[in-house]
Amino acid sequence: MVAVLYLCKSSFNILSNYWHKCKPLLHLPASDKQSILNKHFMVGQINSNYIRTRWTKFFSRMLSYAFFEGRPVTTAGQWINPIVFANMSFAKLGLIKKKVEQPTFILGTGRSGTTILGIVMSMHRDVAFLNEPKALWHSVFKNEDLIGSYTRENALYELHESDAQPEAIKKMHNIFGFYLSTVFSKRVWDKYPELVFRMDFVKKIFPDFKAIFLYRNGWDTAISSAGWSDIHGEQKGEETHNWWGVNNRKWDLLCDQIVSKDIDLAPHWQEIKLFTSELDKSIVEWIVSMRFGIDACKKYPNHVLPVRYEDLAAHPQKTINEICTFCNLSDDAKLMEYAIETLKPVPSKKPVEINPLLKDAFMKIMKEMTYD
Repeated sequence: MVAVLYLCKSSFNILSNYWHKCKPLLHLPASDKQSILNKHFMVGQINSNYIRTRWTKFFSRMLSYAFFEGRPVTTAGQWINPIVFANMSFAKLGLIKKKVEQPTFILGTGRSGTTILGIVMSMHRDVAFLNEPKALWHSVFKNEDLIGSYTRENALYELHESDAQPEAIKKMHNIFGFYLSTVFSKRVWDKYPELVFRMDFVKKIFPDFKAIFLYRNGWDTAISSAGWSDIHGEQKGEETHNWWGVNNRKWDLLCDQIVSKDIDLAPHWQEIKLFTSELDKSIVEWIVSMRFGIDACKKYPNHVLPVRYEDLAAHPQKTINEICTFCNLSDDAKLMEYAIETLKPVPSKKPVEINPLLKDAFMKIMKEMTYD
């Protein structure tokens, strides 16, 4: 009871803080409101258009951000993580139950539009969106943390059916059910790109799951990923925190566990592991992620829908309708209004030089994904 009261008090304080920031802006001209919110209030990926379209979703996103997602080592606000884990401990007890039906996962690789897709879909009346809730998953599966946000112990890229034991499955259903009850929603949408390496594992936990495999032109994805560390990477004492987590942890795990078995890259995996170019490392991540995504679509055609980011951005109404039909979501005018307003095409990047060891494998996948 004390824990519940503490969480309620913390929730009230956090939501009150953001509401008091937002309330004075409601009467400002739209252009001023957008500028101020984007500069000072981009918390939980919320901006003024989001609040204006369906204001009740503000509370759902803030509760998701504050109590379920966790803050990774590469971001600010990690002080909130003990609250998140306390919330997970309560949720796992299953005292507040709600049936979890067709949870939907957004798969792929970073910088391919996965976040914006999740934010857009969270506008649906029945959907609650979790943006990379790795603290939630880590509270049940201690070997899933590739970045090193919550542990420095070893982690596994691939998780299989055998890793999802009955007690763990029960805890995940309890947590997702508690989450849906907390945010008054019917369907969980969970953006966790690396789950593309764990489809059998996900299927064991949630047999009726749905997933969107969102993919983007390899040049655009890799160039964007490569620039991320320049902007967000930092040195903390003896540790480097960047796209590859703590001290290159994610890269080392990727090479040791995935690249070493890849049909095209395995012969060179030890050389690849020594790469220092952020672009080349991002190209490698894109290659193997796309390969696993393609396999998932073939293995689970009734569960995994491939969606091309460029189609999503250029034809939002058509693509969102296809996604809703596949995921058994009803029509929602507010969702469509927000999608059309938010999703816009962006110019493609020009090809650049990459390591010769990667060219054949990269172009092979580009062709398979119809990026000729």
